[in-house]
Amino acid sequence: MSVVNIKDSDVDIVIGALNSDLTSFMNEWRPIFSRFHLIIVKDPDLNEELKIPEGFNVDVYTKSHMDRAVGSSTSILFSGYSCRYFGFLVSRKKYIVSIDDDCIPAKDERGFLIDAVDQHIMNLTTPATPFFFNTLYDPYREGADFVRGYPFGLRNGVTCALSCGLWLNLADFDAPTQALKPGQRNSRYVDAVMTVPARAMMPISGINIAFDREMVGPTLLPALRLAGEGKLRWETMEDIWSGMCVKVVCDHLGLGVKSGLPYVWRKERGNAIESLKKEWEGVKLMEEVVPFFQSVRLPRTAATAEDCVVEIATALKQQLGILDPVFASAADAMSDWVKLWKALGSGSSPV
Repeated sequence: MSVVNIKDSDVDIVIGALNSDLTSFMNEWRPIFSRFHLIIVKDPDLNEELKIPEGFNVDVYTKSHMDRAVGSSTSILFSGYSCRYFGFLVSRKKYIVSIDDDCIPAKDERGFLIDAVDQHIMNLTTPATPFFFNTLYDPYREGADFVRGYPFGLRNGVTCALSCGLWLNLADFDAPTQALKPGQRNSRYVDAVMTVPARAMMPISGINIAFDREMVGPTLLPALRLAGEGKLRWETMEDIWSGMCVKVVCDHLGLGVKSGLPYVWRKERGNAIESLKKEWEGVKLMEEVVPFFQSVRLPRTAATAEDCVVEIATALKQQLGILDPVFASAADAMSDWVKLWKALGSGSSPV
């Protein structure tokens, strides 16, 4: 099995802080997070001082850092969950793990604490297999292998650039589904990892992800903002848009995306009925968003993640910008993000 050995110093944990008191959250994660450097980005709309317990190697970024970095640009907003992207921008590590502040470590079927960071890194440092589906899921996991009939020419796989973890308890339904099924919870722990096939779209959630920053960092970006956007997961679509963008880029560059383990435990938050009023615009937009990303094809000259984002932004403006101003704004934000990434995201020192 081809495994890349990495050091703890190659990893940043990025946390977008929408709550001011992170004491309980940090203490729950202490057995796992204490080994790593942490980047905590405070939601610029949060007025209270952050409460962070001692014993962590942490850098905190606030609205003043964002204002200095972005300057007069108005198309890039780090409000709400989008604050996490500022952490991606200022990190200087190869791998980033990003976990929401309403999640705590989950336990597996035997009752053992799941080391989400370790599993994410395992996903990223073993190959992905996007071009032919293996019916035993991830063939690089212990106890698995390639099944009969799997082409030997594809068994080396490709670099995995994005790992999408799952969560127990509050599932990632949209507001209409959660409103119809208020008591439904995800209690099913599935011990599996799979590569998402090439050309298949998926709604990636930023709740529990990890990625290779050097490979696809510029593709995870704050672009699509709903007019009446709120603060809760039901009321935003920035991560779904970002996920579609990174998947198209991975397909074009021949990189892989995995989904499945690791799990986290997601706490209750928000009211689905109230959120429905804010998210409905996004639910309707998806009927335009998905066909766009399914059909977009990038030229061979787009050889880097930055190149790809610029090409997607151009196509977006031409094809969807005339339908809804939200798409034109997203295209502008994507172009501005690439400029910001080139200016700050690849420098020798953060803000």
